Amino acid sequence: MSLNKPILWNFYRGASWRVRLALSLKKIDFEYKSVNIDKGEQFSKEYEKINPNNEIPTLQIDGYNLSQTMPIIEYLDETRSFEPRLLPGDSYHRCKARSIAEIINSGMQPYQKIVKRLGKELGEEEKTKRLEMSTKKTLKAIEAILAETSGIYCIGDGITIADIFLVPAVYTTRLQKINLNEYPNILKVIDRLDQLPEVIRTHPKNQVDFQPN
Repeated sequence: MSLNKPILWNFYRGASWRVRLALSLKKIDFEYKSVNIDKGEQFSKEYEKINPNNEIPTLQIDGYNLSQTMPIIEYLDETRSFEPRLLPGDSYHRCKARSIAEIINSGMQPYQKIVKRLGKELGEEEKTKRLEMSTKKTLKAIEAILAETSGIYCIGDGITIADIFLVPAVYTTRLQKINLNEYPNILKVIDRLDQLPEVIRTHPKNQVDFQPN
């Protein structure tokens, strides 16, 4: 393994927060490299050499360029097998943790990206309606899982990949001004997560490239 400090190519908002949070929870020091997707910096020749798919985040660690948040977090947990373990040891709870992460990763996030890109064609009212519908569907599915699995956090009393994906998703939900009181299990978990130093430290507003709306 390389002894060089890992480099995270990311942006203050979006999926990048997941990897920042995982690194922070694992207490892995890293260099923050901003890639401003609003300015299209992910399409620069420099960045394309690192990530040919022109997506963020990319984590440079152990001599590798790693992309996609789910496998990055799994790699960190497998190669740094100390607490907190981000994937539960029990097969059933590991499945449930991954399920929550995937509901957000492959359900909520891609659909919302498409809707936002079609904003002009849809009109503001229809765009808002569709985003809210997608978010509420995601929250309903997660709420049902948490009714069975939650303790202090999503899966019992230990932080897992489910919590790492939930934090940015709820941040988006709050930006959409959706009432979380309809989802008491999510609200219980997120209230605890929001108090963690790692969540506060990696929050979008605390990043060097943060841009207020």
